[in-house]
Amino acid sequence: MKLYSFGPGANSLKPLLALYEKELEFESVFLNPAKFEHHSDWYKKLNPNGQVPALEHNGKIVTESTVICEYLEDEFPDQNPLRPADNFERAQMRIWTKWVDEYFCWCVSTIGWHRMVGNMVKPLSDEEFEAMVDKVPIHEQKVKWRRAREGFPQDLLDEEMRKIGHSVKKLEARLKESKWLACDQYTLADICNFAIANGMQHGFPEFVNEKDTPAILDWLGRINDRPAAKKMFANQPSEFNRKKD
Repeated sequence: MKLYSFGPGANSLKPLLALYEKELEFESVFLNPAKFEHHSDWYKKLNPNGQVPALEHNGKIVTESTVICEYLEDEFPDQNPLRPADNFERAQMRIWTKWVDEYFCWCVSTIGWHRMVGNMVKPLSDEEFEAMVDKVPIHEQKVKWRRAREGFPQDLLDEEMRKIGHSVKKLEARLKESKWLACDQYTLADICNFAIANGMQHGFPEFVNEKDTPAILDWLGRINDRPAAKKMFANQPSEFNRKKD
């Protein structure tokens, strides 16, 4: 089993943490986003969308981060389960994973692109940039790369920040009621939302802080303190601490 991913953050973190929580043996293949390795021809043969993460298992490729997590549960249901046995609680888990995929992830991602990702391509010449964009398989991603290079419109950034504020309030309200998001059990709902929320107290302190979101900070701390999370962060290479080749 191989997992192709960036470092342990955002969508790549979801299956990484699930694999560590389930204590499954796998080979980690790190793709460096600064070198656009996920747009390379060899990788697009594995995932034609040129996106990470992707799981290779028994000669087959599974893509989409949350789908990979569900696949691991289907293949290894008795190995440290991350899905509730109760069908109603499982449905609640999927409501939270659907929400993070369709709403929470996107607003945080846009701000991340604005603040960090665009800086990877701003130093490129127009010719170098167009050559890079030409390798991006998905039209919408090409548009996003161009926006990141040029700068996102302020009205769009303002709306995404509003959505982030709404998302934080939603998480805080739930975590004031329950130790974990879906039910009394730590599940994929927590892993998938943690992947996006972890570190927001540093990146978005106006929203996530001790005064306004004590329940979120407690939840983030408990997940970061889990042995699987500690092992993942210690073992997995990251684009932020990887030495330049």
